[in-house]
Amino acid sequence: MTEDKNSNTERKIKELTYQISRYDDQTAYKALFFILFPSLQNFVFSILKSRVWAEEIASDLLMDVWMKRERLEEIENLKVYLFVSARHAALARLKQEHKMDLFSLDDVEVEFISDYTHPGQATEFSELEYTIAKTVKDLPPACQLIYKLAKEDRLKYKEIALILDLSVKTIDNQLAIAIKRIAESIRVHKKTFPSL
Repeated sequence: MTEDKNSNTERKIKELTYQISRYDDQTAYKALFFILFPSLQNFVFSILKSRVWAEEIASDLLMDVWMKRERLEEIENLKVYLFVSARHAALARLKQEHKMDLFSLDDVEVEFISDYTHPGQATEFSELEYTIAKTVKDLPPACQLIYKLAKEDRLKYKEIALILDLSVKTIDNQLAIAIKRIAESIRVHKKTFPSL
């Protein structure tokens, strides 16, 4: 199911990109903006820790999509291209503000878009979701960011590696750490709430 949703999102981005590039379709651009803006903004925020700058950079990057729309089809994967551009823009802003001697992924502050609580669900399920969310929040910052990019933004390991300028092996190791800790939390949770 996750793979289907990811494929649908990728397909939708490609369709919208085609519409924008070929027909200057403003409606398609707005749809693309609303698909990509939240993830880009949160990614930039994780680096800059400034909601204002994150919004500005994400907006500027998406404005560039419109301004350079004739060449959009030359970009193989627009989402990855924008995330890489977002990382570069965020690091440039840090440098400009003289707040960066050496940037480390351990300095990121990750916010998740998904809401882990859903009204009307069984209490045990909500508690399990809370347990998972708490476990993810307790992960080291770099591990949190990689987990978010993989699970929430639905990026492939290779794409995350490209975005963060890391090896695929590093991405794989960090996600293994996250999944192991989440599995352990679920195991402990099931002992506490055996009805699950």
